[in-house]
This record gives sequence, structure tokens and C-alpha cells, in this order.
Amino acid sequence: MGILNVTPDSFSDGGQYFDRDKAVARGKEIEQEGADIIDIGGESSRPGSEEVPEAEEMRRVLPVIEHLSRAVQIPISVDTYRANVARRAIEAGAQIVNDISGFRFDDGMPQVIRAARAGVVLMHSRGNRDSLHKQIRMDDPIRGVTESLAAAAQKARAAGIPAAAIVLDPGIGFGKAAEESIAILKSLNGFSRIGYPILVGTSRKSFIRTITPESPEARHWGTAATVVAAIMNGSHIVRVHDVRESRVLADVTDRIL
Repeated sequence: MGILNVTPDSFSDGGQYFDRDKAVARGKEIEQEGADIIDIGGESSRPGSEEVPEAEEMRRVLPVIEHLSRAVQIPISVDTYRANVARRAIEAGAQIVNDISGFRFDDGMPQVIRAARAGVVLMHSRGNRDSLHKQIRMDDPIRGVTESLAAAAQKARAAGIPAAAIVLDPGIGFGKAAEESIAILKSLNGFSRIGYPILVGTSRKSFIRTITPESPEARHWGTAATVVAAIMNGSHIVRVHDVRESRVLADVTDRIL
């Protein structure tokens, strides 16, 4: 899953693809570099980011989705927790909704997914939009994440969303201390026992800086190590910025496995 942030303030590439034409060009490039899915987001969820009005989020993502849905062959995912944005994005050509709240922020989201027969990624997070990254440590992060993801999946199934449409994301870096994120990365096979594919997003996240000194090389190669570890430990989808390199990592790791 290749990341396309149509934002001015994302932690890694904020502003780089805020222009619509640049975003569309990057989306085409993401496909050419070997991604299986493009994930388009119009609101940064980095620590310290501010909530974007719903209308502004739509203004950012809908034109890009409309253009790319006619230009690429791979599925488009919209990274949003708002039901109205998800509905409009699906109408514009998206087929998957990537919800960082795991259906916690908008009660209308399950119905939108079911009615559109869309795919959905349910991510583990805690707190509301403003407190996502201000959570106290969990006593047992593996158990806490497992129970939360299982509950989100059950909510989806109760809403009539088929099991084949659901992917779970343990939310590495979201309200988790570095050691909690590392523990979760080591325990991905356990989350697979819930019964759904697992998506992992570690790309350029801050927990890598706690392992190795910060530098462009450390961020790049540190991410690469986590991508390989995620696949080795049971991830089915990796969400990344550096698509071309990650395609190689995924193909070689899959062949080894």
C-alpha cells in the first residue's frame, strides 16, 4: 500500500503532494513503482496535527481520487474516519476505507462501508481525535490491541460487512510508546488469530529513532528493517512511503517465506 498524503502538514511528506497535479502524478508513479493499493489521505494524523474541517478534507482528496480512478488499475483507499468523506470518496472511485479510529469516531461509517460493498481497514487507536497520541501506557499492549481489534471486527460484521472485506491494523505508533510498538511488531502472528488479514504501517515512524540515531539513512533503512520484520511476523499488507524499495523487500521476503 503506497501512501499519498494530500496534506500540507503530514510528518514525513507534508506539502510535497498538496498540489492536485503533483498528487495525481505521484499516484500514477506509486502504481508504476509496484504498489498494489494507493492510500490517499487529506488530514494528517501525526502527533500535534490539527483536525481539518470535513469540507476541506473533501476538497483535498476528491479531485485526486476522481483523476486517479480513471488513470490507474490498482485499488484506491481513502484514509479517513468520517462517513461523509468516505461515501463521497467511494462515489469518486475509491474502493477501500482506511479508518484510523476503527469505527469509533463516526457511527455512520459501518453503514457507508456495507452499502458501498467497500473494503475497510480497521486500525487500533485510543482516545478521541485530539488525544490519539496522548495516551498512557497499556498494562498489556498485546492483549489490549487484540481485544480492541476483535471488537472492531465484530462491529463491522454486526453491521453486515462481510469478513472478506475486513483488514485489521494494530496501529503502530498511535498512542503507543516505542517499546509497545516494537512489542506489537514482534507479535503480529497473534493478531492474525482474530481471523482477518493484517496491515502494518511503520514507514518513517518515530519509534525507529529510539533504536538508531536520526538521519535520512536511518529513517530509510530503519523502515526497511521494520517492513521485512512485519512480513516475516505475519503482516499481509505493508503501508509505505518508499514504494519501489518496499516492493523489492516484500517480493524477496515472500520468496524466503
